[in-house]
Amino acid sequence: MVESSRRPFRVALLGGFRLLAAGEQLTVSSGSERLLAYLAISRRTVPRGVMAATLWPDAPEKRAHANLRSALARLDGAGRRVLDVGATEIGLSPETAVDVDEARSLARCLLDPAAGPGEVDAGARSVELLSDGLLPGWYEEWVLAAADEWHQLRLHALEALSALLVRQGRHAEAVTAASVATHADPLRESACAALIEAHLAEGNQAEALRHFQLYEHNLHAELGLRPTSRLCELVEGLRPARDR
Repeated sequence: MVESSRRPFRVALLGGFRLLAAGEQLTVSSGSERLLAYLAISRRTVPRGVMAATLWPDAPEKRAHANLRSALARLDGAGRRVLDVGATEIGLSPETAVDVDEARSLARCLLDPAAGPGEVDAGARSVELLSDGLLPGWYEEWVLAAADEWHQLRLHALEALSALLVRQGRHAEAVTAASVATHADPLRESACAALIEAHLAEGNQAEALRHFQLYEHNLHAELGLRPTSRLCELVEGLRPARDR
């Protein structure tokens, strides 16, 4: 398999759709964007009938197939080389990389208990890869399912990355990784715990307590819940006795 960084074409789904050829962004129609995004998410060849019905579910069958032909026709030149188009099936060309594939691979490596420290690149690039949601603002069912799966995977990975960075003594980067997770899901307790632990590891007790109190307030205001005992124990010695 050609390495992702060396492939001439790249479909980017994280943070929004982009099609890149040799690093330059190409402009494609909205129909072509949806076609490429669907193939990038499915990561397999797809029968034309299935693709037409999925991308244009409210259109009659003939109209859906016509829309598919139109989306393919508008991908001329470099854009057409992104695809492998068969008589009955369509897929992405092996020369096409997909950013979420690289991000998923990183996330799974971070979550693999058998992976050694040297197997994971725990630098700024890792935080960057895990920072964005998949196709924000797209509301088709096939997008939402994939976006939710990626959301959960990346949050677990960011928490694991923060813990790894704490163990390596890279506290500022650990705080950054955990902060990305808390911004993505402010009511997620495990993300808040990762951020508090990162602040405590570098000796910033006030920051740890501030984030706990903010989380406690928001959780109660939004859901009427209280933090679990596990989270409270992280800051037990920092809070005034009347608040414990």
